[in-house]
Amino acid sequence: MEKKPNLSGPRRPQGPRPKPGQRPAQRGRSDKDPYATNEQIRAREVRLVGDNVEPGIYPIDKARRIAQSLELDLIEISPTAEPPVCRILDYQKFLYQQKKRQKEQKAKATKVVVKEIRFGPQTDDHDYNFKLKHAKGFLQDGAKVKAYVFFRGRSILFKDQGEVLLLRFANDLEEFGKVEQMPVLEGKRMIIMISPLKTQQKKAEPKKEARPADKKGNKDSEAPTDNTSAKEATPDADKE
Repeated sequence: MEKKPNLSGPRRPQGPRPKPGQRPAQRGRSDKDPYATNEQIRAREVRLVGDNVEPGIYPIDKARRIAQSLELDLIEISPTAEPPVCRILDYQKFLYQQKKRQKEQKAKATKVVVKEIRFGPQTDDHDYNFKLKHAKGFLQDGAKVKAYVFFRGRSILFKDQGEVLLLRFANDLEEFGKVEQMPVLEGKRMIIMISPLKTQQKKAEPKKEARPADKKGNKDSEAPTDNTSAKEATPDADKE
C-alpha cells in the first residue's frame, strides 16, 4: 500500500497561545519575573533613565554594555513605550524596592468603616439617646454612620416622621460629623449618611499624661504647707 502524503504541514510549537492584545512570552524569561532584563529585552533600541547614566536613546547592545560595565542589570520598566524605557539597577534590589513601595501604598490607603444604626418611625427618647451615644463613639473612631428608619407594613405612612427623626439625629451629631447624604427613601428604609469630622478624629487621640517630675514637684510644694499647719497646731495645744 502506498503511503498517504502528509498534508498537515509543520507542527506548531506547543504551549498556550497568547490572548488577543497580549505579547508572546519571551525566551529565557519565567512567568514569575514581572520585568524583562538584559538578554530578554528584544527591542532594537531603548530609552535609558536614571541617575547613574546619561538619559537618552541607546542601541540595545550599547545599553547592555553600559549595564555590564557598572556590574548591574538592564531592566525594562516600561515595555509599551516607544522605544521601551529601561533603567540600570541591581534587579533583586529593584524588586525589593517595588514590593516595599506597594506595602507602603496599602498601609496609607485608609479603609472606610461604615456602622449602621436602625430606628423605627416611633422610636422613644431612651432608645434614641442610647443609639446617639453609640453614633458619637463611631464618629470619634473615624467610622461613617449609616442611620436609617425601617418602615414595616403600614408604618410607611409615617415616612415624614422618620425624616424628621433622621434630621434631628444629624443635628445632634453636628459636632462629631457632617451629613454626607440627606435622608433618602430606598424601598422600606429611609437612609442618611454621616461622615466623621477630621478635627474630631484629632480630638479623639489620647492625651499625654503628666510627667512624673511635675508630680514630684507638686508633692514637694505641698509638703511645707502641711508642716506649717502642724507647727501652728502645736502652740495651741500647749496653750490649752
